Amino acid sequence: QVHVVESGGGLVQPGGSLRLSCAASGSIFGIYAMGWYRQAPGKERELVARIRSGGTTNYADSVKGRFTISRDNAKNTVYLQMNSLKAEDTAVYYCNVGILGDGYWGQGTQVTVSS
Repeated sequence: QVHVVESGGGLVQPGGSLRLSCAASGSIFGIYAMGWYRQAPGKERELVARIRSGGTTNYADSVKGRFTISRDNAKNTVYLQMNSLKAEDTAVYYCNVGILGDGYWGQGTQVTVSS
């Protein structure tokens, strides 16, 4: 009953920018946090950025100064603006929505940074 859909992934050159979107729908009353995670082949999934309903944020050290997470509570949507992209940013990016202690995942969107 909770649907999480990411969009905006694709192929981009090093130094380029990309904007990811994540929209939640269904039984979504009481969202307390939304975040972005990523996983590269052969590596563990890691937190990229997270934002709570009150607006507090946290970022992985590797993306600070380059990525910005924001949200539109009225639209139940979270965004990830990615600038100055590097090859090491290549991964599948997943959105997670926290509701009443449960986490709901989207299907993921591929981000590939390559020249």
